Amino acid sequence: MKLSIKKPKPRPTSAVMNKKRTRFKRSSLRSRSKRTLSLTRTELYWRNWGKRAGQQDALAHDITKEPYQKKALNNLWVERANSQLLTANGQSYEAASKGYVKGYFKAAKLQVPDWMLIPTARSVCAIVSVMNEERTIVKVIKQLNRLPLDEIIIIVNGSSDRTLEKVRAHSHALIVHYPDPLGHDVGRSIGAKLSHSDILLFLDGDFVVQAEKLIPFIYDVERGSDLVLNNITPYLPLFSRWDSVTVMKRFLNTTLKRPELNANSLTAVPHALSRNALERIGCSELMVPPKAQVNAILAGLRITAPTSVNVVSENKIRSHNRGKNNTVARLIIGDHVEALQLAMQLKGERIVFPDIIRKREFLKR
Repeated sequence: MKLSIKKPKPRPTSAVMNKKRTRFKRSSLRSRSKRTLSLTRTELYWRNWGKRAGQQDALAHDITKEPYQKKALNNLWVERANSQLLTANGQSYEAASKGYVKGYFKAAKLQVPDWMLIPTARSVCAIVSVMNEERTIVKVIKQLNRLPLDEIIIIVNGSSDRTLEKVRAHSHALIVHYPDPLGHDVGRSIGAKLSHSDILLFLDGDFVVQAEKLIPFIYDVERGSDLVLNNITPYLPLFSRWDSVTVMKRFLNTTLKRPELNANSLTAVPHALSRNALERIGCSELMVPPKAQVNAILAGLRITAPTSVNVVSENKIRSHNRGKNNTVARLIIGDHVEALQLAMQLKGERIVFPDIIRKREFLKR
């Protein structure tokens, strides 16, 4: 008779145990890996550098007693960022800024806010012109509130929806309300006239621009630019498919011997102005953006277009800007005709192009 001996179950090998441990770790590391995988090695370096810098400043400086904590922290950050020339690379700057905020508030044992610090200690004002944008204006304000701005001026005009109520409920901005529609450009002119800041940032309320994408506009003014335009060139189709508005923008820049500006214009947001540019151009000229651009070019102001925000495909299609020869297109083309007329008044009928061999005076003899 054979005895049946029950064999003991084999103990799991180290490889099996490691697999089990890995399963447990995956759930805890999943959220962390999602955050880090999207960062390059360079960005991860600067994120960690920012954390260490923020921790050090938290031990040395207490911003909780400051009336405007976001600005106080930004002043500390500017010293750090300038010392490392972080602004030379946008992605590294963004990683370091977010790391700095996290490092500071973690070390101070406070809740970490979703702030985006800016590379300047100068005062900055955001000006938003808005009409009937109740669906987007709160998101626009949310992004602006992430920045250490000194002023936010919102011009609500001609709105028949709940835009004004939402602005009042979600912002501490200076709100200027007009029951009648003014047009975006007039609204921006009013905002510029009311502002006191060194750097003016202009936006519209109909589409949201992330706070991170606004940094290059502010930084270029900090570096000495007077007008910082939105570079829409990457979003343009082939020249053969350009619409009449884009052709006019390009024509104006070429006429004034600034072909490198391509079709970039003050008619497109976001854009930024220095206080010097505003004083040289005048608030009233902003009502017709191409005229303001002509004044800036002929005055020798520094104009750049360092970054691109897609407003070509993001721009909302409405009844007045749909199809060829629509109302908005005719308005903008008329603005450029007005700008060309101004250039001829200031520089002569041929503007900057000399009449080389044509001797017109002989016909008068």
